[in-house]
Amino acid sequence: MSKGWTSRLWVAVALTAAVVGHVWGGRLIPGLAMLEHALYDARVRASLLNTPSERVVIVDVDEASMQALGRWPWPRTRIAELVNILFENYGIRALGFDFLLSSAGAKSALEVLAELDQDPRFDSPELSAALEEKRVEWNHNALLVESLAGRNVVLGYVFKDFLAAGEPAATASLPEPALAQDALVEVDLRFVEAAGYIGVLDDFLQPGVRAGFVSNPSADSDGRIRRQPLLMEFEGQLYESFALAVVRAALGFAPLELVFAQQGSKLVRDSRHFEGLRLGERLLPLDERLTALIPFRGRMGSFHYYSFVEVIRGEVPIEALFDKIVLVGTTAAGLPDMHSTPVGSRFAGVEVHANMIEGMLEGTLKASPLYLRGVETLGLILVALFVTGASMLILPLGVMLLLGGGIGLYQLSMYAWQQGLDLPIANAMALGILLFSIQFLIGFAREARRRADLAKVFGQYIPSDVAKGLNRGAVRPTLEGQSREMTVLFTDVRGFTSIAEGLEPQELTRLMNEFLTPITRVIQQYRGTIDKYMGDAVMAFWGAPLADPKHAQNAVAAGLKMNRELAKLATVFQAKGWPVLQIGVGINTGTMHVGNMGSEFRVAYTVLGDAVNLGSRLEGLTKQYGVQLIVSESTMRA
Repeated sequence: MSKGWTSRLWVAVALTAAVVGHVWGGRLIPGLAMLEHALYDARVRASLLNTPSERVVIVDVDEASMQALGRWPWPRTRIAELVNILFENYGIRALGFDFLLSSAGAKSALEVLAELDQDPRFDSPELSAALEEKRVEWNHNALLVESLAGRNVVLGYVFKDFLAAGEPAATASLPEPALAQDALVEVDLRFVEAAGYIGVLDDFLQPGVRAGFVSNPSADSDGRIRRQPLLMEFEGQLYESFALAVVRAALGFAPLELVFAQQGSKLVRDSRHFEGLRLGERLLPLDERLTALIPFRGRMGSFHYYSFVEVIRGEVPIEALFDKIVLVGTTAAGLPDMHSTPVGSRFAGVEVHANMIEGMLEGTLKASPLYLRGVETLGLILVALFVTGASMLILPLGVMLLLGGGIGLYQLSMYAWQQGLDLPIANAMALGILLFSIQFLIGFAREARRRADLAKVFGQYIPSDVAKGLNRGAVRPTLEGQSREMTVLFTDVRGFTSIAEGLEPQELTRLMNEFLTPITRVIQQYRGTIDKYMGDAVMAFWGAPLADPKHAQNAVAAGLKMNRELAKLATVFQAKGWPVLQIGVGINTGTMHVGNMGSEFRVAYTVLGDAVNLGSRLEGLTKQYGVQLIVSESTMRA
C-alpha cells in the first residue's frame, strides 16, 4: 500500500472513530445534532399530508369566545355547560381539556356566603335558608363534577422538570398511575423523571374521569418540539401523557404493557430489547425513554377548529362533532400555548396533542429503535471507505460522487421514513463532507511539495473572487431579527394630493426636500431611526438598533418639535409662493419585530407588528379629530 493511501486511511479511521463515539456516547457534538435536527425537519415537511383529520377536532378558546364570554379564566359552570352540550347534544366519543383544573380559582360566591354565615348581623333562619339555596346554586365546582360524572373525559395537569428554591413539589393531586411499581420490576429503561407536579383538584378525579400530563420536557437543543414522552416517572410509578390518556379513553380504556423481545428463552427487560408500548392491540414504537416522535399531519390548521362560543350556542353542525375525539385548547392572544415545531415556529400546543393522538390511532408513529445505532455505525464505515476512494480522483469527479452519495443517502432515509423508521443520516453526511475535505487537503499538500505551481492549477477550478472571500472568512448576511418594546412614529402631510397637483415636478421636489430636511433632523436629534420615506409620509422608530430606555419620551418630544419646526417653515413657504403644510403625527409604543427583512437581493432594517400598525392608524385619526398629534395609552404609560 502506498504512503498516500496509508495516511488517508489513518485519517478516515480517526474521524470515523470520533463520529462513532458521538453516536454511542449520547450525541456529544452539538453541530452534528443541529444537522440531524435540520434533516429530520426536512423529512417531516416532505411527508406532510396537509389534509384535515376526520377523527380529532379542536374546540378553541379563541378571541371571539373571550369577547363573547369574558376574559379567561371562565367560571367552572361554563366548562360544565360545554361538557353537557358536547356529550348530550353532539354525542362526542371522548373529551380532553388541554388546560389545568388544579386550583379552586379566585374568591368565589361560596366563600362570600361562608363569611356571611359567620357574621352575627345575618343571624336569621330565613336568611340562612336563602343562603343555603344560593350555596347549592353557586357551587361551581360541584356543577362541573356533576357534568363530568360518567363521561369519557380526560383532564390535564403538569409535571415539573425541576423545582426552584422554595417551590412546592406538589399542588393538588395526581391521577392513578398508568403503570404501578409492581409492573416495573426488573425494567431497566431511562425514564423521563418528574421533579414535581401541578395536579388536578380531588373533586374532579372521580371514577371514569382520567388525567394526563400536558407538559413536554423533551424539547431539543434548538427549542423545537419533535418528541413527546407518553409516560413519565414520578416516585417509582409511570403516569400517562394527555395524548395517551385521550387515546385510551377513546378505545375504552385499553390496557398498557411495556413490550420486550425474548433473548432465547429469557425475557430481558432492558433498553436493548425494548420494542415499544402495547396499547390494547396496538404496538406504539417508543425509544428507551418512552418518548415518541410526533407524527405531524401538516402545518397548523390540519385539524378542524370550532370556536368555544359557537359550540355553546349550538352553531356547529352535529355531524362536525358526532362520535369525534374533542380537545379543548387555547389559541387566543394572552393565553400562551404556542411552541416551535418542525412545521411551524408558532404551533398551538393543543394541536401538538391532536397530532400525537391521530398518529397513535392511525399507527403512523415513526420508530427509532436502538438497533439503528448499529446500522448507523456500519453506514459510517462504508461512507468512510467510499469517500476515501473518491478523494483519490480529480476534484470535479470527486465532488460529483460526493453529491451523488449524499443524495442517495437522503433518498435512503426517506424510504426508511416511509417504512416507519427514523433513520439518522446527519452523522454520515457530516463525516463524508469533513473527510472528503480533509482528504483533498492532504492531496493538495502532497502535490504542493512536488510542484510549486499547484496554486495556479487549483485556481483554475475556483474563481479568484470566491477564493478571496473564503480566505477572509466572509459570510452571507442573515435576515434574523428580534422582538423588543419600542416606539414608532408616523407622520403624513394633510391634503398632499391637491398640493402636488398644483406644483410643477421640480417645484414639488424642492418643497419636499425643504420639508423633509427639518423633519429628519428632529428625528435624529432625538435618537430616532428613519425607517422609510413614503412620498409625503415619514416612518421612524425608537429603541433600535441601539437600546433607548427613553424611547417613548424621545418619540413624543420629536413629534412635538416637528410641528414647531413646521410652523417656522410657514413663513419661508409663503415667501416662495408654496402652500403651508399641515401634518398629523401618530405615536405608539409596544412590542415590535425589528431586523433586516427582505430578500437575498435587497433587505431593509425595519419594524413589523400590530403595534406598528396601530401607530399608522393613530396618524390617520389626527385628521378625523382635528389634532396635530395622537399618542396611544401605552406610550402615555411608558
